[in-house]
Amino acid sequence: MFDIVIQGSTIVDGTGAAPFQGDIGIKDGKLTVLAAGAPVESKQTIDGKGLYVSPGFIDAHSHGDITLGHEYSYLSKISQGITTQVAGMCGQSLYPVNPDTLYLLKQGLGTLTNDFPTEMETFSTYENFVKYAESTVHPENIVFLIGHAALRIAVMGCDNRKPTADELEQMKQYLRDAMEHGAAGFSTGLIYIPSVYADEDEIVALCKVVAEYDGIYTTHMRNESTQCYESVQEAISVARKSGVRLMISHLKIAGVQKWGDSQRVLKLIHDAQKEGIRVTADQYPYTASLTHLSVCIPPKYFTNGVSGIVEHLKNPETREQIRKEMYDPATPYDNYFLNADGYKGIFIAVAKNTPDAEGMTIEEYAAANGLEGFDAFCKLMIENDGIVSAIYFCMSEDDLFNIAKDDSVVFGTDALPKSMTERTHPRAYGTFPRVIRYYVKEKQILTLAEAIQKMTSQSAKLYHLDSKGIIADGYDADLVIFDYDKLSDTADYMDSLALAEGIEYVLVSGEIVYHDKKLTGAMPGKTIHFQNKKSSAE
Repeated sequence: MFDIVIQGSTIVDGTGAAPFQGDIGIKDGKLTVLAAGAPVESKQTIDGKGLYVSPGFIDAHSHGDITLGHEYSYLSKISQGITTQVAGMCGQSLYPVNPDTLYLLKQGLGTLTNDFPTEMETFSTYENFVKYAESTVHPENIVFLIGHAALRIAVMGCDNRKPTADELEQMKQYLRDAMEHGAAGFSTGLIYIPSVYADEDEIVALCKVVAEYDGIYTTHMRNESTQCYESVQEAISVARKSGVRLMISHLKIAGVQKWGDSQRVLKLIHDAQKEGIRVTADQYPYTASLTHLSVCIPPKYFTNGVSGIVEHLKNPETREQIRKEMYDPATPYDNYFLNADGYKGIFIAVAKNTPDAEGMTIEEYAAANGLEGFDAFCKLMIENDGIVSAIYFCMSEDDLFNIAKDDSVVFGTDALPKSMTERTHPRAYGTFPRVIRYYVKEKQILTLAEAIQKMTSQSAKLYHLDSKGIIADGYDADLVIFDYDKLSDTADYMDSLALAEGIEYVLVSGEIVYHDKKLTGAMPGKTIHFQNKKSSAE
């Protein structure tokens, strides 16, 4: 007898094959595909007539490790059909921790969370971090990467220099500890401090550790706009020299100056693949990004962390120098201010100490306060202690579509929700339904089967999730049941927390975790330990 049978649905199995009619049996958290109308016994039956069933969506780019166990965090995943998330992206993670530099790590993570685990000081070993993770309850599964910023801060704070041989060895040991105990890989955020201070040799040395385990290296590249092509070259060079599997994070052309460059960048990736380098990318389906407001400022001013930049902005001399460098296209950094074509393209999502600015562009905020744009920018940074979340309108639809269609690309949210009420990017609640609504139903640049494959089995393969991502006998019963006609993302830039329409049921390990636009309270989610090459050989 099955625990649950889903009857009469259209099955999109995650392989890229055409949808077909059939029934699905679930027992002990595993799947059996049944002929439509097959006489079977079950404890519970779900009427799937008129509905579609796919494998649970896999969020290939998440920051959910920072907010693990919070209801707003797992609601944002589950409500859009995500059953497994891969977290620890962009160089940011909760492990490793050095108590002496913990304050710097918390500063860097300040736009990702409003609070931190009380146990965080103990995260000097990966084992302690995993004990904490497994003590939290959540409906979705989670896979962890280790962030380069956390490694560097634990060993050398926010220093703008090369590590000594001993410091590099310490970082490698932290990373090896994690890989030995089930981390899936390593990430960098090369626009963020202190990762921005690392050279290619440092990243290669760390990636060689990851490559020993056949782990993955994901990178928020050094530049996603004027130097995007060169940054992809650097990422590929790291993979070539280290042998690591490479995923380029949220691949985009993020600046009006370089719109149209997507085909050139994609060719670079394809040429590397022909060379035998294992390189892929992830994407979120929006033309605006979200990150710190502070990334508008050249990174050389951040040697004392986020609090240090606030002091620089208070000083008239350094403030004027920062203005000149922000406005100069020749200043060598990924300039989000210019990428968004100035203050009119920068939307304030969260600024806790100046709430009147939230929901406005900096240009609008400046006008409302009788300020010049740079002075408004400085006011926001200073009065909020440097912790401001901003949305940057910086991408074109054509580039977005070219990247989405590429066979090397999967999807991720890059989501940063911080509470049940605080504005964020709509991708936090809308990414996966939007892929189907926007790319499949409206623009028709992907078929439904192609989109589902990218959101399920293709991502599962990248992270060695061998029992997930496909509807087939013996696979994990992680499923999304949706009404294709009604399926739509409703979150937008003003109302970023709105739940998607058309997601009827979400199941994790055979348990219903979401129905009628509500969490059911079931918490079957697990920490997934990466099946690395070394452990498999043993």
